[in-house]
Amino acid sequence: MRLQSVPGTTTRPTADRVKESLFNILAPWLADARVLDLFAGTGALGIEALSRGAREAVFVERDPKALRVLRANLRHTKLEELAEVRAGDVARELIRLGRQGRSFDLVFMDPPYHQGLAPPALVSLAENGLVAPDGWVVVEHDGREEMPERAANLAKVRTIRYGDTVLAFYRPAPEYGRQTTAGAESAAGPPTQPQETGGHEGGQ
Repeated sequence: MRLQSVPGTTTRPTADRVKESLFNILAPWLADARVLDLFAGTGALGIEALSRGAREAVFVERDPKALRVLRANLRHTKLEELAEVRAGDVARELIRLGRQGRSFDLVFMDPPYHQGLAPPALVSLAENGLVAPDGWVVVEHDGREEMPERAANLAKVRTIRYGDTVLAFYRPAPEYGRQTTAGAESAAGPPTQPQETGGHEGGQ
């Protein structure tokens, strides 16, 4: 599925091999999932989730050029009816989504590297109750960046490295009462963690 890209260097699309591996890992959780795509850029991650059976996707992006491309990609893929595009700052939109009582099964976060945007967004996701009890948050980041082990009630349960790119997987931690089974990696049935299909797993 070929999507338009944003001209210039303001956005950095996820590499195809990383995206393919990510969605192979998350395959058991995609059907009928409610998806939130933060720092969405062209919308590639949310659109891929919709194409693989997700119920709906909310895209948050503030760059006007990226928003035009994102909307064009939704039209091209004929997925507009399943999508909600929110033009604005991620921090503000997370608060608004929380006030609306929204909850998501899969959250993708691919912020600009080396700007410190991911940790506060993780905390806001947790504090606004936006991650479903059995949900996943996936943060793509540069291998030279450090992601927190905990962000409010979200616990990092796995990292996988692909060259200079790292995917960090977070889940709601059970001691905060968001899950009923033991262990921070517990899921709605086996397997209890995403299964690696490529790349190199980072240490925990």
